[in-house]
Formats: sequence, C-alpha cells, structure tokens
Amino acid sequence: MSTWMQMNFQDCNSYMMMMMSYFHDLILMILLMILVFILYIMVWFFSNMFINLNILHNQLIEIIWTIIPMIILIFLAIPSLNILYEIEEILNSYLTIKILGHQWYWSYEYSDYFFIDFDSFMINVEENFNFRLLDVDNRLILPSNLKIRGLVTSIDVIHSWAMPSLGLKVDAIPGRMNQFISLVNRVGLYFGHVQKFVV
Repeated sequence: MSTWMQMNFQDCNSYMMMMMSYFHDLILMILLMILVFILYIMVWFFSNMFINLNILHNQLIEIIWTIIPMIILIFLAIPSLNILYEIEEILNSYLTIKILGHQWYWSYEYSDYFFIDFDSFMINVEENFNFRLLDVDNRLILPSNLKIRGLVTSIDVIHSWAMPSLGLKVDAIPGRMNQFISLVNRVGLYFGHVQKFVV
C-alpha cells in the first residue's frame, strides 16, 4: 500500500511487478550514467580553452556518437521485450475471473468451478473505516501462488482496472475483452485504484 511521501514503487507482490521494478531500476541507472557523462563532457569543454578552427568534422567522433546510442538501445530493448513477452503470455491459468466495469462500481464473476458473481461498491466516506476511499463492501479474493487470468470489459464507458502492487493496469472498454495474467506471491490485502476518469 502507498504511504505518504513514498519515493519508490509499492512493494512488489507479483513476479511481473518485480520484473518491471528491476527494469525501471536498470533504466534509471543507465540514464544516470549518461547524465553524469554528459555533464562531465560539458564541464570539461567549457573549462578547456583548446580551440582548433581548422577541424570541420571528425569521422571517429561521429561514428562513436552513432554506435554508442545504438548499443545502449539494444541493451535496453532485450530486457524490455522479455518483460513484454512474459506479461502477454497466457498459459494454463488456474482460475479465470471476469471483471465488469460500471460507472460507480465493479462486478466480478468466478465461473470456472462454481458460479459466483457479486458487485463491489466503495464504502461511504462518512463511515468509520481505516482505508478512506480505498475499501469496498465486497472484496475480490484471489488465490496466492496460482496463475490467475482476468478478463476485463466495461458495460457503459471506458474504465481502467488497476492494482499497482501487482503490476496490473487493464483498460475496460465496452465491446472489447482485455485479459491479463497474474501470480500473487504473498497473501495480503491489496488495493486497486481508478486510473482514468471519464467525463
């Protein structure tokens, strides 16, 4: 769960969120190294008084500043494509949950082994609960350490179903069925948030 003045992601509670968090850290370190290198070159350039008006171009420098960004982009593309492949791979799920978005609430259906459907409304703000604007009257219950497939759609307008600690954000669009797969690593209470407001 998010806390006040939190500077990092929420705790990773799924394998996909852990991969995305590691990839974020990798990109951040590479960008930091590039920034330090460019700042060093700028300081060195402005503090040096070497000027040669006869040099119009330098073939070696042009090759270097073309090849190095290509290598960096390839170095970033490989783990990015690996994560994208892992996220989109839907194989052998233990449970399928249908998630239907309405304008002020969500509906959930378990239909693999037995049929259960229920609506989930946000709890009124005036009631005395600890999790203000997060808690609902009927919570979605997910098994841990089992692959879960979610089918997300909307009944009326575009919504977005999200659980940040699981690394999930799926658009709920009327007439379209989007899907995700998740594997919850830890037992706990996780909160979802609305990521889009449609007027």
